Amino acid sequence: MATIRTLTPAEAEQAVEWAAAEGWNPGLVDLDCFLAQDPGLFLGSFEGGEIASVISATRYGTGFGFIGFYIAAPEARGQGYGIVVWYAAMRQLAGRLIGLDGVVAQQANYRKSGFQLAWNNIRFGGEAPSLPPPRETIVPAAAVPFAALEALDATVFPAPRPDFLRAWIAAPGHVALALLRDGAVAGFGVIRPCRSGHKIGPLVAEDAAGAEALVAALVARVPPGPVFLDVPEPHAAAVALARRLGLAPVFETARMYTGAAPPVAMDRLFGITTFELG
Repeated sequence: MATIRTLTPAEAEQAVEWAAAEGWNPGLVDLDCFLAQDPGLFLGSFEGGEIASVISATRYGTGFGFIGFYIAAPEARGQGYGIVVWYAAMRQLAGRLIGLDGVVAQQANYRKSGFQLAWNNIRFGGEAPSLPPPRETIVPAAAVPFAALEALDATVFPAPRPDFLRAWIAAPGHVALALLRDGAVAGFGVIRPCRSGHKIGPLVAEDAAGAEALVAALVARVPPGPVFLDVPEPHAAAVALARRLGLAPVFETARMYTGAAPPVAMDRLFGITTFELG
């Protein structure tokens, strides 16, 4: 019978490696940032001392949770190791509104656990666009009050996540920038190195012009190569921006919740932070 328990940080590296093998293209230092939010988010099933399947069940505050990294070892698939760790994740998040970004084709399976489709997200990717320098005022995120960034993040994410946000902004290799208008923080974005190229997320701005200015500044600060941006499909201005940048759809996910979708300012959300943690 499989043993289910929380993974150590060293064991959690296995989840990241499996995610890379699945083509999910994780960031180079994602793990430390994820553990800053919830040290016990990674669960695994073990058989004979070896990890057979993994999942993340991230806790935010007292009322929200997010599931990701749902992967079984190739040789362990079809043997029930995945479903036991799924049930463990659901137990860990019991009593909370739970979200996930799942494979679109697996929606029917998630519905069996009470999840409902809220919207689809699209990952856009391509070579980093060559953009003129932004006319907007862009400064390092570390130069503005953290409370201002946290307040903006709270408009597009359904629960406070200050520990994660601090780690995400300051992580090695991450570039975090803020947009200023009339002296106030009107947007911010982060770009991070991944196994392939860079991902932008979150990307939060009052309008498309501000989001594009942030993208221009972000890509100018990293080496040339592929860039990826995860966009909520219902936000037409965000989709149009991704296409205007010359990026093309790579794949889609189904954003699902166990209840009504929490209110977020979709018109400000030009780039999702991460499909694994929301």
